[in-house]
Amino acid sequence: MPVVSVPHGFNEDQLYVDLRSILGLSLFLKCEGFNFAGSIKLKAASEMVEAAERDGILTPGSVLVESSSGNLGVALAVIAASKGYRFLCVTDPRCNLSTRLMMEALGSQVHVITEPDPVGGFLGARIAYIRALCAADERYVWLNQYTNPANGMAHYRTTAPAIARQFPQLDALFIGAGTTGTLMGCARYFRQWHRPVRIIAVDSVGSVTFGDAPGRRMIPGLGTSIRPPLLDRSYVDEVILVEEADTIRVCHRLARNGFLFGGSTGTVASGAATWLAQHEAGELTAVAIAPDLGERYLDTIYQTTWLQDLYGDDILSSDQLTAASSR
Repeated sequence: MPVVSVPHGFNEDQLYVDLRSILGLSLFLKCEGFNFAGSIKLKAASEMVEAAERDGILTPGSVLVESSSGNLGVALAVIAASKGYRFLCVTDPRCNLSTRLMMEALGSQVHVITEPDPVGGFLGARIAYIRALCAADERYVWLNQYTNPANGMAHYRTTAPAIARQFPQLDALFIGAGTTGTLMGCARYFRQWHRPVRIIAVDSVGSVTFGDAPGRRMIPGLGTSIRPPLLDRSYVDEVILVEEADTIRVCHRLARNGFLFGGSTGTVASGAATWLAQHEAGELTAVAIAPDLGERYLDTIYQTTWLQDLYGDDILSSDQLTAASSR
């Protein structure tokens, strides 16, 4: 039986959900939310903190600071509490209330940026705030998940090899694009593998990551308003953009079958289902990475009033849910 003395010492890395009976397509969903931070971000947070400690950047008197839409913030809050660091998460209004409360319960501080940067959006405003904070007080250490190579290395070392062990005949891998740490780490690993694997990035409509026009994005997690410095487009075979309405419908379709997943997972599953349906890929071995679970989205994605206010009364109609499941 697993026995741990620190919260980041445990991460379930071998759990998959077969979505054939729900989405009607052959797709295995790698569940990354079963750890004490509740998302895949625990891997990146652990790797970045350990690298900063090895390099002498992070010392006992340091104060961690990071920009996050939620999941990385929780992961760093977990690690900071375990290691005795202070932690400040800089976020924006899209961060779920339950996520903010969770970070505060773990002893961290949360600063919410209320005004977006005219060019860089909320992400640009968050980064500007952190830069000013670090310039004014040398105790603050910004790990910078957007440029930190340890972000991608976490998945090169752990996530990708775990998938390779379980699916030696893997043909297609669907990965959500946020900071692109998971995407780049996995893509680099499979570029060196013994057989070709198609790397398909899944992003939100309104994200500028792959050069598309900026737009409204209300679901935190995937997508950016500034192109991620970690991204190397040459490692990505295809990009699928998903409307938030489709994210929501797939999340609810999964929930109606007993699987409560988060917004990032709904986006990845929707994008993967669309690609597989278009390519008639019944004989392919396909895996999608599910970054998070759904408890933190109970007051947004799973809250009827919130959905209707933002997306209209028909967002969860039976016809729409059926269409989403058959893509």
